[in-house]
Amino acid sequence: MELKQFQAESKRLLDLMINSIYTHKEIFLRELISNASDAIDKIYYRALTDDSIKFDKNNYYIKVTVDREKRILKVSDTGIGMTKEELENNLGVIAQSGSLAFKKENEIKDGYDIIGQFGVGFYSAFMVADVVTVISKALGSAEAYKWESQGAEGYTIEKAERDTVGTDVILKIKKNTEDEDYDQFLDEYRIRSIIRKYSDFIRYPIKMDVTVRKLKEGSKGEFEEHKEEQVINSMVPIWRRNKNELTKEDYEKFYSEKHYGFDKPLRYIHINAEGAVNYRAILFIPEKMPFDFYTKEYEKGLELYSNGVLIMKKCPDLLPDYFSFVKGMVDSDDLSLNISREMLQHDRQLKLMAKNIKTKIKNELLDLLKNEREKYEEFFKIFGRQLKYGLYSEFGSNKDVLQDLIIFYSSKEKKMVTLDEYVSRMPEDQKYIYYASGDSIERIEKLPQTELVADKGYEILYFTDDVDEFAIRMLMSYKDKEFKSVSADDLGIEPEEKTDSAENSEHKELFEYMKNHLGDKVKAVKASKRLKNHPVCLSSEGELTIEMEKVLNAMPYNQQKIKADKILEINVNHDVFKALKDAYEKDKDKLKLYTDLLYNQALLIEGLPIDDPVEFTNNICKMMV
Repeated sequence: MELKQFQAESKRLLDLMINSIYTHKEIFLRELISNASDAIDKIYYRALTDDSIKFDKNNYYIKVTVDREKRILKVSDTGIGMTKEELENNLGVIAQSGSLAFKKENEIKDGYDIIGQFGVGFYSAFMVADVVTVISKALGSAEAYKWESQGAEGYTIEKAERDTVGTDVILKIKKNTEDEDYDQFLDEYRIRSIIRKYSDFIRYPIKMDVTVRKLKEGSKGEFEEHKEEQVINSMVPIWRRNKNELTKEDYEKFYSEKHYGFDKPLRYIHINAEGAVNYRAILFIPEKMPFDFYTKEYEKGLELYSNGVLIMKKCPDLLPDYFSFVKGMVDSDDLSLNISREMLQHDRQLKLMAKNIKTKIKNELLDLLKNEREKYEEFFKIFGRQLKYGLYSEFGSNKDVLQDLIIFYSSKEKKMVTLDEYVSRMPEDQKYIYYASGDSIERIEKLPQTELVADKGYEILYFTDDVDEFAIRMLMSYKDKEFKSVSADDLGIEPEEKTDSAENSEHKELFEYMKNHLGDKVKAVKASKRLKNHPVCLSSEGELTIEMEKVLNAMPYNQQKIKADKILEINVNHDVFKALKDAYEKDKDKLKLYTDLLYNQALLIEGLPIDDPVEFTNNICKMMV
């Protein structure tokens, strides 16, 4: 035997392969099984053009064997095998892929593809093994050869014995260190779980001798263990089966088996896309929110497969944040992977898939909204906030996707309505889409600011989520109709009994006195155009509303208090206003007392904290006395 050196700058390059490329050591088994699958595929391709080769899929398989005592893990296949020259060329030259070369020579589009195309996956075995031995017998060859290496020092090739065509990759597993547990790769249960995780959908059977417990013959309660060969992988993934053959129960079983959630999916989407990019996908809209959905531990994303091999457990680039509740998987043969196959290059294919998936999810939700309204409303209670965050966080750029999925409680319908339903029944003279914000429907219904809009017969949308008003501000308008808060300074409505600037001018000195007393707490005090029955309310001027002030100041990281430009509005047709005028003429101290009480009353109506609760209660007592 001659010790041969690896080609290229091998010692340095192989060290990189072993220590830097792969994030998780368990990946080595995925790589070896993928190579074994490729070897069987090559016989299939040959059989298409060589009548002397009969390809019966039942005769081809991959076998994983564990010998814990000898610290041996072996991956065997019944594939095409390698000659001495191929062993040297494919394993002696790092980053040269025999599979890729074979693929270029045999471009056959038949639903099969070659997995290994970088020529580095094999070397991941050195992450867990001190010695890697390959025994291979090529199709049509009488001789078998053994390739063996202990790493960067080089490799040897010599003749060997192997009865059948195929390849054995034999790993001498490293011993445990303080930092690494290598014994796990000799554990039968662990090896089975790795196979199911990464290689469950390899198209050929992956066999393994599994320990099973059976009742001992002739005994009543005594069990014995023995080895039984089992197929570990399921081979045919559900997403490659015909949709017409699948039932609702099949999808629910898949949802459960993949541990997407403990609930049942509300809806599922089965995609088989062909065109600019080819991929298959099964997506699920869950019924319940994951317990960690709004925590930093929650990872959004879909499982990503390349030709049936798991590449990423969570691929976040396939889902926008506002659809992060969607579960499922995507499988494509068109992916451009990086050298370790653990991460994707951000390329055109990935973007096309993400765009298509986003459209499919939107259409499924629209269908749910249209045909199963009650279910959609239940869904929206759980995930509606996330859709609204989507409008807000992307500065309204997603409005074409999300605006028709948003629903709000309606003052007129007394139920949840879409923006389209609201606009479709707007009277001709109505300029704006009106909304009111508050902690609950019950509190909003009592707001004085709604009086004028409600009396005009206009519908009001109730915003009860803290994100609602921020999201709508990003949306700005719907079907050319702008949104308007009922607390806005200008509602675009002329009241039947005009309270015009002349009336404000008539009471100018009174309002100025009240404003000066309140100082910078309010921007102005004026006669209200919107109040009919209530004596007082607050409105706001500018972009920042009172509800926004509440939300922003409630945020724990907000050190600087936000302040909206508030206007104290007085109902000049209310008996309280007579008391104000009387106090202004006769007792300025009483007017100050009344002003403080009305201002604090307006704050309480808005759900805002009053500045000094003790002073407020004392002022009430003064009134009583």
